[in-house]
Amino acid sequence: MKQLLELLGFLALVQGGAGLLHEFTDWHVGLVQRIGFLDGYEIYASLALIVLAFALFAAAESRRSG
Repeated sequence: MKQLLELLGFLALVQGGAGLLHEFTDWHVGLVQRIGFLDGYEIYASLALIVLAFALFAAAESRRSG
């Protein structure tokens, strides 16, 4: 379970960072800008993904490794 939470946190962190990278550099990376209902809210969604990633990392740390 701990590894799953870490994997999901890593994916959320990468997608949030890629979304911010897309917004500020106009590179076409990440999935956030491809979701239609988030149109105009990509920065907020990317920041929410980064916050979610840190929450998943904290949850993974609170789990026992065994």
